[in-house]
Amino acid sequence: MVVVLFHVRTRADIDQEEYQRTFERMMELVSAIPGFRGLEGFAGEDGSELAVARFDSDEAVRAWKEQPEHVRTQERGRTEFFETLEITVAEVTRQYAWSAAAGKTTFV
Repeated sequence: MVVVLFHVRTRADIDQEEYQRTFERMMELVSAIPGFRGLEGFAGEDGSELAVARFDSDEAVRAWKEQPEHVRTQERGRTEFFETLEITVAEVTRQYAWSAAAGKTTFV
């Protein structure tokens, strides 16, 4: 599994409705990429945002990175939406999960 961390701080003057519409469109597109597992989003106390996207393979990440509408939207992000942007792509070597219901740690 490959995890992509997308850490951003949005500009103060962005059109929030357009930002939300653009995010929803990107979710629609990435969900159609074979190997996309899902995305979780988090808000920092400092106003930053972190998205954690999971993919089956580096090939799936590359397919998303090169998706034509996504490529155009990446440029919009830099020019319209983001003050800062940091992307980390990491290969998962081990993952654990714990559940109170199961009462034990499992390897995912």
